[in-house]
Amino acid sequence: MKTNFNFRLLAGAFAVLSLSACNDDNLETPVQPEQQTENLKIDQPNELEKVCYYVDQYWSSSSVLATSLQNSTDTNFMNSQMTKIASLWGRSNPTLRFVNDPSNVNSTYNAISYSTGKIYYGYAIYYDAKSKGGDIVNAMILAHEYGHQLQYIFGLPSVSESTARPNELEADGFAGYYLRRPNGYNQTTFAQIAAAYEFAQSIGDYQTTSSGHHGTPPQRRSAVRLGFLLGQYDLSASSFDYNFFYYYQGVLNGTYKMGKNTQNPELDAYMSQYMDELRKIQNGEISAEEFKDLQ
Repeated sequence: MKTNFNFRLLAGAFAVLSLSACNDDNLETPVQPEQQTENLKIDQPNELEKVCYYVDQYWSSSSVLATSLQNSTDTNFMNSQMTKIASLWGRSNPTLRFVNDPSNVNSTYNAISYSTGKIYYGYAIYYDAKSKGGDIVNAMILAHEYGHQLQYIFGLPSVSESTARPNELEADGFAGYYLRRPNGYNQTTFAQIAAAYEFAQSIGDYQTTSSGHHGTPPQRRSAVRLGFLLGQYDLSASSFDYNFFYYYQGVLNGTYKMGKNTQNPELDAYMSQYMDELRKIQNGEISAEEFKDLQ
């Protein structure tokens, strides 16, 4: 999910409440992408943030902002993944914070990427994802949220629709790409990320006319798969966007483009062998079990 403070909110797959936990708007100066440096150290909260625990109107009124999860192992994993994801794209870390609500844990079943250079990650979604599929699921979700940071920084996606689908499917693609890259999560076969993509497709939706529509479960599966396939090549964010939509627009429209990808002929030759497979995934013609056996 991504939140743009230029009055463009792309609603997530989970419900969020409208009150804030603190009214001090001067809590922390937002870090704009152009202000980021190449320093990959984890950003630390200032003293006011430690006292105020300010969240915002997208989380419940009883939620608190934290710099850690329930134990140091989980916290260190997420912080290290944040550094690795950002470094993969040659960027510095966004501000990663965690949101907890001891009185209503389910209210934190969300992760939000903000245009101000922050990612807020709920306790509930973290621990549910970990229990269902292990660390790789949270690595995928975090890579998805960072995909939205890339969209803010580089003015992506290059495709626009009346719903959030292009934004969300491309973020799924960015996540699949990260899971495969040797300098990312380094998963060499698709079966290794089964838990991650099963979780992704499970939070798809069929509200196809809603502005917050994220893509159907089969579409989300195919987006993660396409991102994983593109992970065969070292791509910049803009090049990834070009190639993702060159192939995925065909899925969204129900037909594939027939022209050759002249920008990346080697990649095009590689991708041509997967076109029918991607169409079948998007259409739900490949079963969950068959999907898990893809290489």
